[in-house]
Amino acid sequence: MSYQALYQQKKMAPFDAIRVVRNGDTIVVPTAVGEPPSLLTALSEARRDFRNVTVSQILAVRKYGYLDPETVDNVRHTAYFYSGATRPGAKEGWVDFIPAYFSEMPQLIERGLMPADVVFSMASPMDEHGYFSLALAADYTMAAIEKARVVVLEVNPNVPFANGDCHIHISQVAALCESEEPILEVGLPKIGPVQEAIGRYVAEMIPDGATLQIGYGGIPDAVVMQLTDKHDLGVHTEMVGDGIMTLVEAGVVTNRRKNYHHGKMLATFALGSKKLYQFMHRNPALEMHPVDFTNDPYLAGQNDNLHAINATMQIDFLGQCGSESLGPIPYSGTGGQSDFVRAANRSKGGKAFIVLPSTAKDDTISRIVPTLSPGTHVSTSKNDINYVVTEHGVAQLRGKTAKQRCEALIGIAHPDFRGELREAAKKLKLL
Repeated sequence: MSYQALYQQKKMAPFDAIRVVRNGDTIVVPTAVGEPPSLLTALSEARRDFRNVTVSQILAVRKYGYLDPETVDNVRHTAYFYSGATRPGAKEGWVDFIPAYFSEMPQLIERGLMPADVVFSMASPMDEHGYFSLALAADYTMAAIEKARVVVLEVNPNVPFANGDCHIHISQVAALCESEEPILEVGLPKIGPVQEAIGRYVAEMIPDGATLQIGYGGIPDAVVMQLTDKHDLGVHTEMVGDGIMTLVEAGVVTNRRKNYHHGKMLATFALGSKKLYQFMHRNPALEMHPVDFTNDPYLAGQNDNLHAINATMQIDFLGQCGSESLGPIPYSGTGGQSDFVRAANRSKGGKAFIVLPSTAKDDTISRIVPTLSPGTHVSTSKNDINYVVTEHGVAQLRGKTAKQRCEALIGIAHPDFRGELREAAKKLKLL
């Protein structure tokens, strides 16, 4: 049977495609815009037909009908990383989560520690060889495909066909549906003077020829905007976004001085504009790979001069970072921050930056604190943190004593809080 005949045989309406799901199944869905809206909408509409079905995903970007406290016994959500769509359910207790390093999720799936019975994913149109590209998110989804009983694709002509280890063959697909709606676009975060100041400090420390990992957020994007005078930068990251695309178009990113996967940008998921998704299509300079390849600290650390830029919400005097909760209240997840901090620390000439504004809530709260707020989830440990950057400067922590760290962090705190931070440090015998 030809690939096209097989395709037509497996094509059906979304409401029919979801019938491959059995009671008790866990459905694995890719990161962010890799989620298939037609399939998840159909599942939502039919959710009362199922019992004890779980949808597991990093960063859900739409508020589907199944995200409903009244029907959690039918279909519930388990987050690998919270988002605006899942955070309310987390606060109320009817959305659960699995703590894990992003880089280790494929291994957890392969070993059966994280269930994966069904995969729902967006996909590009099929090529002449019978392959689809999961360009928007290879992440943990490729591992889930190998483990799952069935795979269901939502094929959309707006999904790029990217290079890399992100392809699935029609013979591996149980059912598919088609859609043509535009891929969800996510704009750049708002950048103000505080973000610009932090970005300036970081940009000054990034040399020509460096390889970049850039997290999501206003401050990382502010760094990107101030790199336009650099030369021959490379990219090895988890997320490819519009900022990186802008640097490529400006001739700043060439990947020519990369020693690991020379000439190639590597990422595991995409989040940005329609222009970004078009930029990814059959681009020979870009490869999308599973997250255990892009984020593994040993592999990523083989890039010389790897510079990793990630944000946190709170940091204490020892350097512990609370990047994923507000006290005990969950906000996001561990993601790849710790992966890339460790990778940059391993890298010859590498630097790991943790960036944060010095204050929150209109300058009424210091983000640099003596101890993390009770119940805060520690995302990156004191042993891994190196450069911490606020709008007031840079504190370098690795190799420093607890007292030296405390002094350096108070030095980049907001001036209005330095006095009380010093008094707190004296009580802790750190000054």
